[in-house]
Amino acid sequence: MTIWKKRLGKKGEDYAAEYLKGIGYKVICRNYTCGLGEIDLIAIDRRVTIFVEVRSHSSVKYGLPQESVTRRKQHKLRQVAWNYLIAHGKTDSSCRFDVIGILFDKNERVSKLEHIINAF
Repeated sequence: MTIWKKRLGKKGEDYAAEYLKGIGYKVICRNYTCGLGEIDLIAIDRRVTIFVEVRSHSSVKYGLPQESVTRRKQHKLRQVAWNYLIAHGKTDSSCRFDVIGILFDKNERVSKLEHIINAF
């Protein structure tokens, strides 16, 4: 992954975290990592733990950002989320998976954000 793509990804995660806070969610973890992989953001909305995958693109040439969350990636996110729940003693908690797709313009400003609640 190029430095530019990493920077755009981080910028997207920063923007997504602020967006979630703005709609009343509490972001409790960023970039949770275990041996199985990573989850971009973990948030709480009321009593629901939300695992959020953030995808950022600079064009729609290869489709919308949120369309790049494949079944394989979904499976991986479920595994990492289960690891998080076990590690934090929350295996009986309600949870869901959201996807936030962010499209940036040529000046790296957000031109579109789509929040898919309970995406998979």
